[in-house]
Amino acid sequence: MEENPNKLEIYELRYLDLFLLSTHCHSSSSLQDNERIESITKSIFEALGPSGPGLLAITGVPNSSVLRRTLLPLARKLALLNPDDRKRILKDHNLGSDVPLRNPERSVSSFAMQLKYTESKEFMQNNQSQRGDKQSPGSEIDHFCDSIEKEVHDNEFKHLGDSFKELGSCMLELGLRIARVCDAQIGGQELEQSLLESCIAKGRLIHYHSALDAQLLRKSTHCKGTARNQANSRRNKEQSIHSKQEPSDSNGLCQSCTNLWQQWHYDYGIFTVLTTPMFLSPSNTHGNEAQDLCCYSECCSPSGHLYLQIFDPCKNDIFMVNAPPESFIIQVGESADIISRGKLRSTLHSVCRPSKHEDLCREIFVVFLQPAWNKTFSMSDYSIESSMSSKDKRDLVEQEATVITREIQKIVPPLASRLKEGMTFAEFSRETTKQYYGGNGLQSNR
Repeated sequence: MEENPNKLEIYELRYLDLFLLSTHCHSSSSLQDNERIESITKSIFEALGPSGPGLLAITGVPNSSVLRRTLLPLARKLALLNPDDRKRILKDHNLGSDVPLRNPERSVSSFAMQLKYTESKEFMQNNQSQRGDKQSPGSEIDHFCDSIEKEVHDNEFKHLGDSFKELGSCMLELGLRIARVCDAQIGGQELEQSLLESCIAKGRLIHYHSALDAQLLRKSTHCKGTARNQANSRRNKEQSIHSKQEPSDSNGLCQSCTNLWQQWHYDYGIFTVLTTPMFLSPSNTHGNEAQDLCCYSECCSPSGHLYLQIFDPCKNDIFMVNAPPESFIIQVGESADIISRGKLRSTLHSVCRPSKHEDLCREIFVVFLQPAWNKTFSMSDYSIESSMSSKDKRDLVEQEATVITREIQKIVPPLASRLKEGMTFAEFSRETTKQYYGGNGLQSNR
């Protein structure tokens, strides 16, 4: 496989170093240790600041391997359950969904829960010693089958809610520690305090569907589908054929906004904390479609990256993100950009499909850390015109833009059109959602 020149290896921050930086344990350290701490802090801000990609990876998080391997395989299982079983299981574990799961043509299934900071900390303390029945880090992923009895379903998802809260608590801690480190350099405690005042974050367990998943979902609804659903199915099939004709590079990387699992956007919270994705592929090679749809096992990324791509306005180019296995990614959102007055940089990103590996699916867990809904944004010391978020648009116009950058420009509403002086976070999030996905939104029909 030819090396991709636009692959981005993001900065790796060890958890022990993050712990040290965020607990002020280094105050009495030696001169050599203090120099090392200063060097790490500088690297963090180079990664998250205006000249960096707006994201970094955290490695060596205790118990993260077990937590990740327990929860992530459940995403595909939930996505392919029959609707009645899925509805019952989600209700039993206080989970919901923020995508239309009745749509058989969906490319993503998402299962969400609100995570409370105080409850999460108590949950971690009370339950970590009681999870001896978790599968070990090296254990195989269970086979996926849709024809499983109710009792088996219940046993299979027995720890779904607990695992969701436990991994969510771990990721909340990472976000709070990063906020504390950033506050120490920016001055004040506004980032951390904004997170604590919100009291809650949103966790999402996400399954990115493979082509075989799509076949299974279409087949399950074919007989009982309405005329409208069948029309939507035909239209989506035509769009799928069209997207396969889009150009790609030697690694099968998408070069268009049409061949994406998730369209280009900014996250509008403070930080987004992500697991590195788990990739699944068919585990049998006998060509039996029914077996292929049931039997998936973990595999490595065929391209050697995460299929997360970012747009770098400084270089006017797209980069495919890579990170160490089983690490966590911290990604800067627009609220952090605003609160830090441009000292942190929000990340324009999307998730592309592996065009040469259609049977690959992608599992990930994400926690969105945001300020309180009544948090007021002040622009007195923050100029939208000089921010990287709005500068993206100007750079695309002033520089020689490629086809892909022109396409991005058409579908991402600029920050200046969504943020006004004195606006609350609730107002900002509503306006952002409206301009992306509302009736006249830039991505409403995509």
